[in-house]
Amino acid sequence: MLHVLAALLFLPFRQAESIVIAPGAKLQKLGDGYGFTEGPANDAQGNIYFTDQPNDRIMRWNIDGTVDEWMKPCGRSNGMAFDKKGNLIACADDQNQLWSIAPDKTVTVLIKDRNGKLMNGPNDVWIRPDGGMYITDPLYARPYWKRSPESQLTGQHVYFLPPDRKTLTQVTNDLKTPNGIIGTPDGKFLYIGDLGLNTTYRYRVQHDGMLAGKTFFCKLGSDGMTMDANGNVYLSGHGVTVFDRTGNQIEHIDVPEDWVGHVAFGGKDHHLLFITASHGIYGLQMKVRGAY
Repeated sequence: MLHVLAALLFLPFRQAESIVIAPGAKLQKLGDGYGFTEGPANDAQGNIYFTDQPNDRIMRWNIDGTVDEWMKPCGRSNGMAFDKKGNLIACADDQNQLWSIAPDKTVTVLIKDRNGKLMNGPNDVWIRPDGGMYITDPLYARPYWKRSPESQLTGQHVYFLPPDRKTLTQVTNDLKTPNGIIGTPDGKFLYIGDLGLNTTYRYRVQHDGMLAGKTFFCKLGSDGMTMDANGNVYLSGHGVTVFDRTGNQIEHIDVPEDWVGHVAFGGKDHHLLFITASHGIYGLQMKVRGAY
């Protein structure tokens, strides 16, 4: 009996099948040689636009596997998202603005300041169904900024820009370093990753843009976030960590880079998890479709 028990102790561990990763799928490097990749956003065809932030350019990964430079300069864009009209909404870090970039690359500045004070540096954006936008505004001092501390906003907060784009409203006041952000497709709930507190919170979205019912979601912050069609939330940082809608961790994806800046779904069938990680971009086939 003892011999049988000893033998069982050394049997290879068989990991349960992943809830979200396609059977047999392996992480693939889709490109490298970038300064630092960020802000992936998928268009209607499944092509993914992402930023090479230090080199001030927006790149495009196409569904045929090719990669091309789409726009340079690009205001040192960071987080991005497509609106329903096909405009690319970009957190333009160079002058601390929020841009709308039309398909022909015409730029409209949506936010240039708030009450005469510069934003800290718009970092990430989520667009709710009616076109209202939530923007995270942490402070990461950039060597290319030419401004005084007196010229910028105090505190690091999340802001709401309504569909009419007239008034920018502060909607949080107790976060340390809000960064990654994603909302549910129905527009009812919003997740905000606080890297400074290493925590992600969930809020109820109010019609006027304000947030209510702040609750703890998980003990992990996030640089960038996405969601799949089953409501699972994907947080980036040291790899990609996946939580179900109740905040239980269900998966962790190791990525061979120092840092994962952001994640998004794309590809022709919307089952490709696209990962921007330091100097490279990666892809992983998933069982689940992206929510966006």
